[in-house]
Formats: sequence, structure tokens, C-alpha cells
Amino acid sequence: MKGRELVVGVTGGVAAYKTAALVSQLVQAGAGVSVVLTAAAQEFIGAATFEALTGRQVHTGVFHEPGHALGAHITLAERGEVLCVAPATANFLAKAAQGIADDLLSTLILSFTGPVVLAPAMNCGMWDKPSVQRNVEQLVRDSFVLVGPEEGWLSCRQQGVGRMAAPDKIYAAIAEQLERTPPKGAAS
Repeated sequence: MKGRELVVGVTGGVAAYKTAALVSQLVQAGAGVSVVLTAAAQEFIGAATFEALTGRQVHTGVFHEPGHALGAHITLAERGEVLCVAPATANFLAKAAQGIADDLLSTLILSFTGPVVLAPAMNCGMWDKPSVQRNVEQLVRDSFVLVGPEEGWLSCRQQGVGRMAAPDKIYAAIAEQLERTPPKGAAS
């Protein structure tokens, strides 16, 4: 992890609080972490949390991002070695599966050429929908790495599959992808 560059995207789900623990773990292991928050994510967790954990500006918009003359989606894609989206909502999975780019994170995912780890989280009824499962199948065919979801107590006060994987499991998936990916700038 030490010296590696990661991008963590956060979408709008209550599991976003777990992503703060993941980001903290990644930073403590020596990784440089840039965080992208969707508008919906900002309803669950604030940029200040991730700025304090990473020591870096949090990215929220496609336009007017300071220091990104080419656009944050290009700069972050060029810098990052692994992109992780946690939580990855049903909405985000659909965008990624269909190539829809209507915000910074969905635009970034299309620009990103390295490994992408997705940690789905949603209500169990949503997870079971055929449309969500079709999107998941497409993402797997497109070489996205999915971690979870897990079965357990959900914020909707139901028991079922839809709970975001534990930060340790997501961390392990990121580490595995980094092992397979030479550091950016390393001679091939």
C-alpha cells in the first residue's frame, strides 16, 4: 500500500460511514487516497470527514475543480492505480454497467483504465431485482471486481443480502488488485 495512489468513490447510501473507516485504514497503510463524493453521498457523509482522513481536497463536481485543468475525471484517472466505489448503490451500478456519465464519479469510471473494485450496498429487495442482477452480471463481464454485498441487518430494518462488505474485506480486494498492478510510472 505504501506510496500507492488510490481513488475512492462514495455514493449515496447509509453505508458511507463504513467508507470513512476504509479510507482511514488505507491512509494508515501509507496509500495516497483521493475521494470523490456524489451529490447523494453528501447527504450521508460530509467532505470534511474525508479531507481530515486523507489530508486532501475531496472532489464533488465535474466542473470547476481547482487544480484540474483537464477535468478532475482525467487527472484522477491518470493518478489513481485502483478505483474503489464503496458503497456502490443500485443507481451507480446501473450507470457503470450502461456507461452513463452524468456526474464526476460516473465520468471518472469511464476514464479510469486500472482495476475497479465495487462494494455494492442496498436494500435486499433492490439487490434481488432482475435489473440489478443484470447490471451486476454486465459489470463482472466487463472485469469489475465486486466485493459483497453481504447478508445481515440492513438500515431499512430488514435482514437480507445488501449490506456493504466490511472495510477489511474491501481493503483486501484493493490490496489484491495493487499486487497485480505495477505502480504508475514504473518501468514495464
